[in-house]
Amino acid sequence: MSKLILSLLSGLVFGLGLIVSGMSNPAKVLGFLDLAGAWDPSLALVMGGAIAVAMPAFWLAGRRRQSILGEPLQLPAARRIDRRLLLGSLAFGAGWGIAGFCPGPALVSLLAWQPKAWIFVGAMLAGMAIFALLEWQKARRQAASTA
Repeated sequence: MSKLILSLLSGLVFGLGLIVSGMSNPAKVLGFLDLAGAWDPSLALVMGGAIAVAMPAFWLAGRRRQSILGEPLQLPAARRIDRRLLLGSLAFGAGWGIAGFCPGPALVSLLAWQPKAWIFVGAMLAGMAIFALLEWQKARRQAASTA
């Protein structure tokens, strides 16, 4: 039960941080991304702060096998930059630039009943389902070709 409560509290702190920082406000995000117009650099400070906190945390996590709560740590092992990573990054950036949302702030904005957030999250879930279907089909084809 304590893991569930700590997970909930972590999510609440993260969501509150997104609200306070302005990351859940699409207009602020689009102002940050508008380098040729009225650029709002304030979110660069938010990202810099997040990186400053995350770097030592990932360094420490890389030295551990379990989380503080005893759960296994599952850090990414891949280091290769390939076509899938580049295309995924481009799709993420394009969606962020068009909608002014990325997944975390979009989920926070659902609670504020922002219609744009509902559309974004619906499209995001549809994209995730399409990806899962394509991966499943790919695995099936590979299994059939090796059988």
